[in-house]
Amino acid sequence: MKVLIDINDNEASFAMKVLKSLSFIKKVKPMSVSTVELWEDLKEAANEVRLHKQGKLKLKTAQDLLNEL
Repeated sequence: MKVLIDINDNEASFAMKVLKSLSFIKKVKPMSVSTVELWEDLKEAANEVRLHKQGKLKLKTAQDLLNEL
């Protein structure tokens, strides 16, 4: 199982040491700022797709996107 934990920057060093010291933790790896931004964008996109499938959100068509260019 993978778990994402959001930790304040000023506590990150201590938290990393604690996590690494636990025998059942396989891997501890901080995420870069760009990775976090990508992760948030993907979560937002997935949520928009879910809302669209439920009929709660109307998405633009590919043609509409091309017309904006």
